[in-house]
Amino acid sequence: MTIFNYSALKNNNEVVQGKIEAEDVKMAREEIRKLGLLPTKVFEDGQKASAPKVRLSPLSLQELIDFTGTFQTLIQTGVPLIEGLVFMEKDAVSSRIRLLAKEIRKQIIAGATFADTVSKYQEIFGNVYVGLTKAGEDSGEMEKTMDRLVELLKKQHAIRSRVIGTLMYPAFVISLAIVVVTVMLMFVFPTFKEMFDNAGAKLPIFTQICIDLGEFLKKFWYITLIIPVVIGALIYAAFKNPVSRKILDEVFLRVPLIGKMLKFANFSNFFTVMNVAYEAGIPIVDCLYLANLTIDNYTLKKKVSEAISKVQQGTHLSTSMRSVNIFPSMVMFMVATGEQTGKLGELLHQSVKFLDKELDNIIDALTAMIEPLMLIVIGGIVMFLALALYLPLFQTYQLS
Repeated sequence: MTIFNYSALKNNNEVVQGKIEAEDVKMAREEIRKLGLLPTKVFEDGQKASAPKVRLSPLSLQELIDFTGTFQTLIQTGVPLIEGLVFMEKDAVSSRIRLLAKEIRKQIIAGATFADTVSKYQEIFGNVYVGLTKAGEDSGEMEKTMDRLVELLKKQHAIRSRVIGTLMYPAFVISLAIVVVTVMLMFVFPTFKEMFDNAGAKLPIFTQICIDLGEFLKKFWYITLIIPVVIGALIYAAFKNPVSRKILDEVFLRVPLIGKMLKFANFSNFFTVMNVAYEAGIPIVDCLYLANLTIDNYTLKKKVSEAISKVQQGTHLSTSMRSVNIFPSMVMFMVATGEQTGKLGELLHQSVKFLDKELDNIIDALTAMIEPLMLIVIGGIVMFLALALYLPLFQTYQLS
């Protein structure tokens, strides 16, 4: 029996380290999983878990898709691993991919496996990627695993792009409206002020407010530069601070349609990873751990963690997931059916298709609602400014 050192994930994000006795690395990983942990690094006692020689810049999601897709193609065509990495090192479009391929090649030449090397760059690949590549190597199905990873990454990219695109439209329209209003207050209203003064007209209260605000902004023009920076910094800090992030995550889930969209986007990623991990032969608890890493909403992540704890205690998967009361009833029905019929992998795949379809419907409904809402907002702003400018002119004309 050999003693192994290990690093593993507990409760999704907490990293724990320890020692375990086993016949080989594969058996050590199985024993670690029995402890309710998700192993990320396992090596013999006395050896050093060598750190990467070069600190690499993180890849964008699109770059990670490109790297994985190229690597998958090379495996499928039977190109030797080292030769494939040399090809990527020379011909990859992104300089960051070229550097990553170079470092991976060095590690493999030194005796590491691909999965072990990926785990050393966990900050680049992420825990889900590391867990799936390790499972692929252990099962001898690396080609299928890389194919699943490409599909998974493309799916995550598509969901992220669509959700961001949906939310960016109103953000852009509102930002443009703020710029237009600021320009009018600073440069248009002061021009009309002299005309109003000469006419001796009594200005409506909202016209006076616009003129006073315009004069203030023109005098202290630098405020127009400082305010967006301050607002941006506050938003960034709010999302980075754990306490405020928890509050924001809870608030967003309660916003009509937007909350539902965020839920289904997270659930789609969750069940996609769970399906891929289950098909790769990963134990069900580890599948749940990996899938929960994709959820970026604290409230949902906490609920899923509660379900995972119940599964670890021996409760059925469908019963545990239904108890936290966050998943769609149709998905719960399919998971329960999969457990009963022994076709969980197939039913997880069907759950992903259902969630994707529902997410598309929600985004379509949100888009259809946002467009007229933005027209109403812009129309209201235009009407307010028009009244503020021309109502005094009408009053002056009537007096004369």
